[in-house]
Amino acid sequence: MFITGGVRSGKSHFAEKAAIRHYQNESLMAKRLLYIASGVAMDGEMEKRILRHQADRQAQDTVWHTIEAPYQIEEAFDRLCDGDVVLWDCVTTWLTNAFYEGFDSGRMCVEKPGCLEKKLQSLQEAVLTLLEKKVTLFVVSNELFDEPPYTSEEVELYRQMLGKLHQWFVSVANEAYEINYGIVKKWK
Repeated sequence: MFITGGVRSGKSHFAEKAAIRHYQNESLMAKRLLYIASGVAMDGEMEKRILRHQADRQAQDTVWHTIEAPYQIEEAFDRLCDGDVVLWDCVTTWLTNAFYEGFDSGRMCVEKPGCLEKKLQSLQEAVLTLLEKKVTLFVVSNELFDEPPYTSEEVELYRQMLGKLHQWFVSVANEAYEINYGIVKKWK
C-alpha cells in the first residue's frame, strides 16, 4: 500500500491503523509488525517529529518493532521475513538522506554521477524482493507537487526523482491513497 499526502495530513496515522488492522487480521500468518524509520534528528523540529511518532506508536496496544534505516533501506528490507507487516515512514525523508549522504566527508551523493540512480535502483530491487518474500509493505511519502517548479536545480531534481519514485510505487502497489486535511482519497 502506498500512502502520500501533505505535511501533517494524517497519513502516518492512517498508515499505522491500516498496518495494525492487517497485522491483526493476519495474526495466524503475520510474524512481526515492524516500523522502518528513515528520519534523522538533525534539528529541533525533526527531533520533535521523531519523538511524536515514537510516542504515538508506544501509546498503541500493539507492539511495534522499529528498524532505523536513514540510508541503506535495502539492508533493512533484507532483515524482513515472510509474513512480516511493515510500515516504512517515509520515502521523502529517505530520499533527502540519499541526496546528502556523504556531506560529512565533503562529497554528497547528489554531486557524484550515478550515485542517486544507483540508490533508487537498489531501493526498487529491494521492494520487489519483498513482494517475493510475501512481506506486506505500507509505504508513506509526502506530496510535493502542488507548487510551481523551483529555480534551484537541486530542489527540482529532488522533486523530479520523487515524482518518478511515486509513480513506480503506485505501479507496484495493490492500493494507493492520498490524504489531505485528514480526508482519505483512494486512487488505486
